[in-house]
Amino acid sequence: MLAAVAYSAVAGAADRPPVKLTVQLDWVAEPEHGGFYQAEAKGFFRAEGLDVTLIPGGPGAHVMPSVATGKADIGQADSTNTLLQQAEGLPVVQFAAVFQDDPSGILVHADSSVRRFEDLQGKTIIARPEWAFLKFLEKKYALKLSIVPQNFSVTAFLANREALQQGYFIAEPHHIMAAGGKKPRFLSTWDAGFRAYAVLVTNRKLARERPEVLRAFMRAYVRGWRDYLEGDPAPAHAAMKRANPTNTDAFMTFSRQMILDEKLVTGRDADGGPQKIGRLDPARFATQIAQMEELGILAKGKINARNAITTEFLP
Repeated sequence: MLAAVAYSAVAGAADRPPVKLTVQLDWVAEPEHGGFYQAEAKGFFRAEGLDVTLIPGGPGAHVMPSVATGKADIGQADSTNTLLQQAEGLPVVQFAAVFQDDPSGILVHADSSVRRFEDLQGKTIIARPEWAFLKFLEKKYALKLSIVPQNFSVTAFLANREALQQGYFIAEPHHIMAAGGKKPRFLSTWDAGFRAYAVLVTNRKLARERPEVLRAFMRAYVRGWRDYLEGDPAPAHAAMKRANPTNTDAFMTFSRQMILDEKLVTGRDADGGPQKIGRLDPARFATQIAQMEELGILAKGKINARNAITTEFLP
């Protein structure tokens, strides 16, 4: 059981106004944001003296510039692209995990001949051309791949039984089945040894000047995720429906279950569990940085785990 917060940790007194925070999400409101919306709907942010505004994203969401310039206080991103932008000097720091493993991977038709990463040799993949995982696969498995830029639709995938497409483990499979296809198989980044996170970032000025605000946010955020996963998700689902009317009960139930099945929030390693919610591992970041340097997409010595992340705001 999570103890209720009986006082305003940030404001210090019940009669003071809550501290306003803006969170820029990476995508439209869906169960990948369940912890945020549960914390909002059940008053966990308010209990910490915070007035949090969640801004849904989408294909055109400019998360990193918004956070770097202070337009948003916190943003959701993936650790790989964040490292690249940090190396270029963007004044942001990664301070918490959303998912212990980024759910991006390769969707494969149920009856496709592709079963292993080695089977991708010579194949065409519908994906973002800049996706670092593709370069990782090409190097690790000595692959030659062709890339067709994706448009965030599963139409082309459904039209070709041999199609391969970048997708989100917790989302596209449902849309494919809803359109009449079989549940696709999934070649995951984590099974290939590319252990990127989905992360929360903030600008360095806020991290330096208002650490107590970020600690309060993290207490509510961790509580929200745990309550969403272990308890009744209805409050978050109702809030996400209001923010994104295209959500259906079937999709949200499916997506939440996929998050639970792969332990994306709590961690799939031996030390996984509720205590891992939000946690970042510097050793894993060091490995990811070394992988990106070896691929030639990150200049050696430009960034390291010590200046890319902080764990000081975690409960």
